[in-house]
Amino acid sequence: MPGYGNLIDMGNPAVDTALDGLLDPLSRCLDAESARRVTEFRIDPAVQSRIDTLAERANNGALSEEERAEYEAFINAGDFISILKLKARRHLDLSQS
Repeated sequence: MPGYGNLIDMGNPAVDTALDGLLDPLSRCLDAESARRVTEFRIDPAVQSRIDTLAERANNGALSEEERAEYEAFINAGDFISILKLKARRHLDLSQS
């Protein structure tokens, strides 16, 4: 998404390495139950509805500056949560082997 300067640059090897370095130790702090709960985490439907509304407005070029900041925060948080869920899943897989 060009124009959204604060978004995490997924796919950039330097960013991927930095996030791995940050989140690998964090995922190792999780016991099996906590890791399982992280992998099962789902966004609240009301929050998802707001994200969907902002996404539609973004696609139409109709976001205010305040909405753009809110949308960026949601996207960044979603990226972080997705990566943490993957790390938690890997932690569970390794602990079960």
